Amino acid sequence: LGLDLSTQKLKAVLLNTRLENVAHAEVKFDSDLPEFRTSGGVNAGAAKNEFYVQPVMWVKALDMVLDRLVVQGGDLSTVMAVSGSAQQHGSLYWSRSGLQTLRNLDADKFLHTQIDDSAFTVHRTPIWMDGTTGEQCEQMEEAVGGRDKMVEITGSKCYERFTGPQIRKVFQQRPDVYRNTERISLVSSFLASIFLGD
Repeated sequence: LGLDLSTQKLKAVLLNTRLENVAHAEVKFDSDLPEFRTSGGVNAGAAKNEFYVQPVMWVKALDMVLDRLVVQGGDLSTVMAVSGSAQQHGSLYWSRSGLQTLRNLDADKFLHTQIDDSAFTVHRTPIWMDGTTGEQCEQMEEAVGGRDKMVEITGSKCYERFTGPQIRKVFQQRPDVYRNTERISLVSSFLASIFLGD
């Protein structure tokens, strides 16, 4: 089973042991999940350059894409390996109850009925398009001795879309939310967490 969680959609492909396509499906966020009111797979916030998604949209998309594979005749009970890829730099903030839910998922129920808003402390999770952390980038570069030092240490200057400044922004502007966050996942590890139940 291969999954790709891009900005606009979630794609899935089911291959057999000869690497032949058994089934494939996709869920386009704008058209298949209109209740989340995305445009190009994202929501624009009130602030300039603010872009986010609601994590539960991705959970519901996962339910839908797996169901579409089954409708095409895919037998998910035969899956021997899962591979995933996802957009870079997005971050998800798990609550304690969310992690408990992950560890106790019921295979007879849809994921989105179990992993709801209460699973996350940040309900508008920033994605790679977000550009609202300029102040945090400056602070982080100053903390290590300037932009050149940041490049020397990390190989890159601090970009607003990077996860580090996004986390710093939550820490600074929403300390209670940060304190109640049990785990922070990248979008790519988010899918792995669901499949692993942890």
